[in-house]
Amino acid sequence: MDLEKHPAGPAAAAPSELRASDADRDRIAQTLADALAEGRLNSEEHSERLDSLYALKTVGELEVLVRDLPAPGAGHTPPAHAAGPYAAPAGHPDTVVAVCSSSARKGRWRPGAHTRAVSVMGDITIDLTEAVFEQQVTEINVTCVLGNVEVLVPENVTLRGYGSGVLGNFEVRGESRGETDPQAPVVIVRGFALLGSIEARPKPGARLVDLAQRLRKRLDG
Repeated sequence: MDLEKHPAGPAAAAPSELRASDADRDRIAQTLADALAEGRLNSEEHSERLDSLYALKTVGELEVLVRDLPAPGAGHTPPAHAAGPYAAPAGHPDTVVAVCSSSARKGRWRPGAHTRAVSVMGDITIDLTEAVFEQQVTEINVTCVLGNVEVLVPENVTLRGYGSGVLGNFEVRGESRGETDPQAPVVIVRGFALLGSIEARPKPGARLVDLAQRLRKRLDG
């Protein structure tokens, strides 16, 4: 019999104390989007919670944001045949790369829930002004080194930005305008610029005019 005392190993962290992953934040963002679409949150409440989502660090802190909301799918569930413009698409993130070159996404295209843009001494334009949004929250992650990346959105889409630059520029304009539609898609731009420039802004005169009507039609089934 081994009577020697062995020191106990470090205690495992409780699930709520674990650092939040991108998947955890995506889950919470989807719950908030569903709550906005169902009228459980107004646009101001949704905006405040979404801003907090990317500042909080642990799973437990994220759960506080949705503790008064039903889990995804527990609220209104549209019929299978009524998969509307906010249905979350499956698949890997879209990727846009420009290395000593230029690349663009524009016109009538369908951005995924996640788009990754990488510019190395190149120029990238991501134009969402005519895009068909198939989810409530669209996130664009940008890495820019000695290049330029421009993101354009319709005037009535909610735009949020989280990023920084080192000897470079990260700028998101038009984040807090009051005229955004309460049920409009939310575009989040996260990025890092090194000796480069990342700019996201609304395009004057470009609007998605049928957002509320399409969403009501989907919810009414």
